[in-house]
Amino acid sequence: MATSSLETVITVLILCLCYTSSNSNPVQANFMECLYKRIDSPNPLSASCYTPSNSSFTALLNSTANNLRYLLPSVGKPQLIHMPLDDSHVQAAVVCARRLGIQLRVRSGGHDYEGVSYASEFRDPFVVLDMSKLRSVVVDIPHETAWVEAGATIGELYYRIAQQSPIHAFPAGLCTSLGVGGHITGGAYGPMMRKYGLGADNVVDVRVVGPNGNILNRRTMGEDLFWALRGGGGGSFGVILAWKVRLVRVPPIVTTFTVAKSSLEPGFTKLLHRWQQVADKLDHNLFIRVEFMPAAATHPKPTQKSLQALFNAMFLGGADGLLQVMGEGFPELGVQLRDCNQISWIEAILYIAGYPSGTSPDVLLKGKPLFRNYFKAKSDFAREPIPEAGLKGLWNKLLETDSFVMIWNPYGGMMSRIPEDQTPFPHRNGTIYKIQYVATWQDGEASTANKHMTWINDLYDYMEPYVSNSPREAYVNYRDLNLGMNQHHNTDATKARTWGHKYFKNNFERLVQIKTKFDPENFFRHEQSIPPLPSSIKKTKRRPRVHHKKQFKNGPSMMDQDRDHDADMREVSKKDGWKLLACLPSSIYHCGYAFQIHCQT
Repeated sequence: MATSSLETVITVLILCLCYTSSNSNPVQANFMECLYKRIDSPNPLSASCYTPSNSSFTALLNSTANNLRYLLPSVGKPQLIHMPLDDSHVQAAVVCARRLGIQLRVRSGGHDYEGVSYASEFRDPFVVLDMSKLRSVVVDIPHETAWVEAGATIGELYYRIAQQSPIHAFPAGLCTSLGVGGHITGGAYGPMMRKYGLGADNVVDVRVVGPNGNILNRRTMGEDLFWALRGGGGGSFGVILAWKVRLVRVPPIVTTFTVAKSSLEPGFTKLLHRWQQVADKLDHNLFIRVEFMPAAATHPKPTQKSLQALFNAMFLGGADGLLQVMGEGFPELGVQLRDCNQISWIEAILYIAGYPSGTSPDVLLKGKPLFRNYFKAKSDFAREPIPEAGLKGLWNKLLETDSFVMIWNPYGGMMSRIPEDQTPFPHRNGTIYKIQYVATWQDGEASTANKHMTWINDLYDYMEPYVSNSPREAYVNYRDLNLGMNQHHNTDATKARTWGHKYFKNNFERLVQIKTKFDPENFFRHEQSIPPLPSSIKKTKRRPRVHHKKQFKNGPSMMDQDRDHDADMREVSKKDGWKLLACLPSSIYHCGYAFQIHCQT
């Protein structure tokens, strides 16, 4: 009994210190007090919570925030960053945030293009749940699967697979610092998509924390929610803990090449027009994307303003096979044996990602992006080749600025064979290629941002006649808030169709139905999350909050923990003379309910 009392006293002391460091901020205080009540784990909570008063808070917030636009002083910052050390920490964070009416933003790799995993356009206080400490990868070569936690990067997954087998891989992204948790929720395309489909097409199971704090897997959640998680976008249905993915076979040697062409060369426009005609029809082992950038990006002193087009390729096979495919299908590019690199799959990943030749695969364990800057991005899908006249106009639009990237990624192959409703990702048969437009800049001045924003919006308007329509499709992992947003405390599934159909086409309606069933109160929400049907929100707003009985691992239920904790506090106050309310903010047991009322108006 003495030991138990001592442990309780120590807990109270820790709580006092935590609340003092939070400067009596009621959001921080309530959330942290709630976490301490609910977590029964050998991992210390004190090592997983960071408030703005912590010296490391800003560095931690910035560490994986890849769009510097959302680190400007004018952008609202989270009240707290919680870095869970095990699954029970995630469960507690969800339950506490829901109980207190606090917005929860979930970050795995920080690559959300509009920063919704670590910033918010809404006025509510919010907490960032940073998953980067949960990053284990367990590869099972005999069964050709792997379990990968949400905080791991795609590069770490690739590295761990290659450690165990030179002939296994996973078909996902080209940017190796992408967090696995969010990457797969949007689809996860990469250089093997034409043979094996998307990363989301190769998921066989998932573990996710739902809005009630329960951990669900494919069997317990059912096929509807499992469908929604594989391409329906992050932050709408739960917190991904881990994915179980299917590994695919690759040859011991693959071939890469990069061929550069200048817009000053004769036949430049005809060559790009030809690429549009053949890229989706070539052998499915071959992936050739085109990256456009100002010539100044590769030549410091160009003789005149021009574009550079880099034909960047990976072929699942040797150089002889590649040259045969190119000779038969795209001889206009003129690829020669001297252009080819015959390397292992993991070396090809480094090559495609842009690492210098000879870089050790160990760099993938660092999980760091090659660069960060201020940027705005948009996307399109082409279903017909852009005519040469349209291409010439496009080149002129690109030359109006000196800092951009445009990327064309070919489709076809397996992407044309998978039905568009097999997962929420609908951009399948009939798509020739996907277009990504990115405007970049190097300072946080509003005038600089406005100039580049205006340019990319004008470019997007110019492209309208040449890309998909009804709807004009967009890729959810290239999030674009200009397409439309949920309103603060007023989500509307009808209005959300303006952007929802661009990302998901007719699959949006099924996503709304699944959201309504599994998260009717719309706890998991952000600027472009899937909204539930309005009737379900109104219904849940009228009913009072109830404390559901939840089980964390094999420990006591939430209600049992509440009763035991409150009894301990009363016992400490009586027996040991602690003045608990003098230590804690006076509003700690009440302002949480005020937040609930505010969040439901």
